[in-house]
Amino acid sequence: MPGPRTPVLIGAGQRTYRKGQAPGALAMIEEAARLAAADAGLDGAALQQIDGLAVVGFTIDSGGNVRELPIPRIANPPAALAARLKAAPRRSLYTHMGGNTPQALVNWACAEIAEGRHDLILLTGAEFLGDLMRRLKAGDDLSMYGGPEGDAPERWGDGRPGVTAQERKHGLDFPTNTYPLFENALRHQRGRGIEEHQLAMGRLFAPFSKVAAGNPHAWFPTARSAEEIAFEGPDNRMVGFPYTKYLNSIIQVDQAAAVIVASTAMADALKVAAEKRVYLHGCADTTELWHPLDRVDYHSSPAIRIGAREAFAMAGKTPADMAFIDLYSCFPVAVELGCQEIGFAEDDPRGLTVTGGLPYFGGPGNNYVMHSIAEMMARVRAAPGAFGFVSGNGWFLTKHAFGIYSTTANAGAWARRDPKSYQKEIDALAHPEIVVEPSGPATVETYTVIHARDRVRLGIIVGRDAQGRRFVANTPEDEGVLMDLQARDAIGRTGVVASFDGGMRNVFTPD
Repeated sequence: MPGPRTPVLIGAGQRTYRKGQAPGALAMIEEAARLAAADAGLDGAALQQIDGLAVVGFTIDSGGNVRELPIPRIANPPAALAARLKAAPRRSLYTHMGGNTPQALVNWACAEIAEGRHDLILLTGAEFLGDLMRRLKAGDDLSMYGGPEGDAPERWGDGRPGVTAQERKHGLDFPTNTYPLFENALRHQRGRGIEEHQLAMGRLFAPFSKVAAGNPHAWFPTARSAEEIAFEGPDNRMVGFPYTKYLNSIIQVDQAAAVIVASTAMADALKVAAEKRVYLHGCADTTELWHPLDRVDYHSSPAIRIGAREAFAMAGKTPADMAFIDLYSCFPVAVELGCQEIGFAEDDPRGLTVTGGLPYFGGPGNNYVMHSIAEMMARVRAAPGAFGFVSGNGWFLTKHAFGIYSTTANAGAWARRDPKSYQKEIDALAHPEIVVEPSGPATVETYTVIHARDRVRLGIIVGRDAQGRRFVANTPEDEGVLMDLQARDAIGRTGVVASFDGGMRNVFTPD
């Protein structure tokens, strides 16, 4: 039997708002919270008892270009939500950005409860760029996206920028530009030709689209073939080579989800039914060497490998013990490296998603994994005693969180290992020296070609100079050069790199 301080997930709610239905940010997170309470068998008044609250950061508050949008904002989303719920939590958090955040929050909430600081914590979030951008473009009313004035919220999570100023200047601040660097490196490392690997990505993601087609919450509930997903077509343009549109996470959606975590004593006091209770058996949080240029290489992920190792060790389980799996799937390489480092097969008959994945279920900003957890709770409830694995990823394969779930109660006291104890293993990894102002002969380590809607736009090169130091550069703005990079594998190709503006404009010209 679980002890009174054993943490337990008692309710989950999610909602997808079709075109014209989204009621605004605050209403969306409130509805998700009330759906989670109803799922736990509670009435709305039970939410007044929460003593902890966390709202996943909205993409509109992420900084960069989106921060400049002329739209109303909620000064303090957690405080505004607490007021609507008539709750007075002892601690209210608004998170920094990162797709790892919902799972990291569950890990945090369970530790807070196990260690006696809280008894009932609400975690919720939403994304609404679909409706918001439609309204902004049409000049429609945006007032529902505003909220009351207030003090700035307490921010939670690792808020460091994902890239350096130099990386940003060369285009690495957009996921659609940076994830292809990992994909091309992985393709080369596996010895695949370009077309061969293109089809492999389609075969990886076609089953995801099939799951989305059967999920009533999916933004794009359409099953697609491997060829339709992988290769360019009238509705499937190239975005960042080798990723077509159907291989990209879609962020302009309107989706909300919430999870409620309680102590077993509180769950008992609230009379939550035993069949509703889901336990976190294993968890971990890791980060890679932080910036993209710092990485050990572009075809592995030590942080995924070590984080998954720790989560499975805590649970006393192995990947083979999982009945259900949801790997973070913003782009194919996130799934491919997840499989590679954790030990799942890319064609695993169990499937690698319970939602349909970010390109097809929808990629609701930082909150996708809240939907993963909600769906995983439904799956393990329907199969008592089964275990499910969830992973989350933030920035550029940078921040990672892992969770292992089951209706089987935890044995003994719930305790997780301090993430700092294994993070130091990652931080100590050897990695190449970076040269800010490269000059002279150089070799391509990895690369991508970025497309606009009507033209090829930009080449991004991560390379090594003659001393083996790593650099970032762009290619000349020459369509012939760019299309040649896309037509044949450029990794290992030689050329000359030159630096301008103190390293803020590096140019690699291939031989």
